[in-house]
Amino acid sequence: MSFFKRIALAAAVTVIAVGGAAAQEPAKIRIGTEGAYPPFNFLDASGELKGFDVDIAKALCTAMQAECEFVVQDWDGMIPALQAGKFDAIIASMSITEERLKQVDFTSKYYNTPPAIAVPKDSTLAGVTPEELGSLQLGAQSSTTHSNYAEEKFPDAALKLYPTAEEYKLDLASGRIDAAIDDVVVLSEWLATEEGACCKILGTLTPDPAINGPGAGIAIRQGETELKAKFDAAIEAIRADGTYKTINDAYFQFDVYGG
Repeated sequence: MSFFKRIALAAAVTVIAVGGAAAQEPAKIRIGTEGAYPPFNFLDASGELKGFDVDIAKALCTAMQAECEFVVQDWDGMIPALQAGKFDAIIASMSITEERLKQVDFTSKYYNTPPAIAVPKDSTLAGVTPEELGSLQLGAQSSTTHSNYAEEKFPDAALKLYPTAEEYKLDLASGRIDAAIDDVVVLSEWLATEEGACCKILGTLTPDPAINGPGAGIAIRQGETELKAKFDAAIEAIRADGTYKTINDAYFQFDVYGG
């Protein structure tokens, strides 16, 4: 083959390769979230997904040059749905714990906030120690680090578990339980609404690393190291370029990323 023919062939191959890359569609990542945990993830009046988790997910997909597709999933079935391939990642304020790491892999954290106890405004409780809480009825969302914390730290309390946060809030407001445990941000957001005007924060709790883990991360199926690496790089990128702070400041008056 002559020199000029070789050059022409190489140019043709290059054009085909570039054209194929240009025609390639952005990767699509299906993201599972609960849609019932404001302000982190919730459905607005029109049924549209909103919240910090949702905005962070969109920013991460932009950083990865990927297309996001959200799937709403009940909390109790979140990990089984991920394992079954219903979606590719969970971005739903899921804490990184040793127990969950037996079933899924996690990225690095994307936020970290402490738990707290909320009670009715007329409660006579004075503090949040096990002795002060005693045998009260304590509500928590099931299959969460908060319910695990309550079970471990408040063994004398009558723990009542709920499928969603909204349900324990209704029972606390109506006096059917004495207190509730959840993320301090979630409780504070609710207390600022008309429905939460019944209640107050009794106190924040010191996280236990063995129960609460280092914060909320993105869960993916075990062994999907490439997707995990992409998410980790994207978290670093939005932290570095100010995107994270912009989203943070739209929801909170403090750095939710935590220590």
